[in-house]
Amino acid sequence: MLSRSELSALQTHRDYPSVSILAPTHRTAPANKQDPIKVKNLVKKAIKRLQDEFPKREVAPVVKNLKQLVSEVDWQHTLTGLALFASRDQAHSVTLPFRVKPRAMIDETFATRDLVYAMNRAAPYRVLVLGHTTQLYDAWTTVLEEHLAKPFPLVHKGPGGAAKLPGGVGINRSAARDEAQRQFFRSADEAVAKLQEADRVPLVVVGVERNLAFYREVTQLKEDIVGLLAGNHEKTSPSDLGKLVWPVFEFGATVRRTEALVQLDDAVSSGRYCSGIDQVWRAVVGKKCRILLVEKEFKFPADLHEDGVRLLPHTGQGPTSLDDVVDEAIERVLVAGGEVYFYPPGDLEVHQKVAAITKR
Repeated sequence: MLSRSELSALQTHRDYPSVSILAPTHRTAPANKQDPIKVKNLVKKAIKRLQDEFPKREVAPVVKNLKQLVSEVDWQHTLTGLALFASRDQAHSVTLPFRVKPRAMIDETFATRDLVYAMNRAAPYRVLVLGHTTQLYDAWTTVLEEHLAKPFPLVHKGPGGAAKLPGGVGINRSAARDEAQRQFFRSADEAVAKLQEADRVPLVVVGVERNLAFYREVTQLKEDIVGLLAGNHEKTSPSDLGKLVWPVFEFGATVRRTEALVQLDDAVSSGRYCSGIDQVWRAVVGKKCRILLVEKEFKFPADLHEDGVRLLPHTGQGPTSLDDVVDEAIERVLVAGGEVYFYPPGDLEVHQKVAAITKR
């Protein structure tokens, strides 16, 4: 699954021409039988555009990377979307657990808007399942993939786990069991914390009430936890567990989007905002955008003036011609450490579909 650090690497890429292929795919037969044909048709479209604009020899490395990416797709194990990114010296394939519109784009940057949207609406998160065998999953929407890098899965080998409880006169077996459980969950928490340091994402914790209580006592990740799911799910399949934890995570994401709208209202009152793509773009270029709010279907193709600030009618030619200024704005805000939130059509109508909360 795509991590934020991997997305960041895609976003910082700059090289014209860079090709982005986005295509819906299917998880199962017979629907997935047409996926290779549709993706290859999009690739052919991109290659034709490349060779119409450049000498064949100049774009040969890009074409080679595109064809190599297509040849390496495992068509029997796709999700519901596929993204291929290729330039002269880069080639990336990303399976997506959400549907995308079929597109073939050529620009200076990779078209990561759909990925960015997913990162905000359906951001990657982790699921920690507490039990005698404690498991960790990397998650995106309802799709869970077990994290099998050491030390996971963790097996409780102490008293009350694989080892017998101590006995004898004066021994409080319950206290010994509880302390061993705390120590076990502390070690699990430390292992998750190391992963969070490298790639901080929200965390959903699953377990019976007793285990959740012990974990809350020892965790150092309280600020990362966005939800708890009570119940014994040590043997629940990833597909079934994904359906249970996704609503828990999504509730937390909805709260964050709502809070951003409240902040926008406050910013309007204090004059620390801008609306409309022209003004928002100026704020983004000037690195004054702290929070960007966008209607999810809003796109705005345009050419950039030589000053990089003013937007001109779209020609579709050259590195200063952007297939979508909104996508570029999103990428720049995230690279600069800002926040981006997406909303249904109409929610930002008064702001002409896009608004920015600016820095003080």
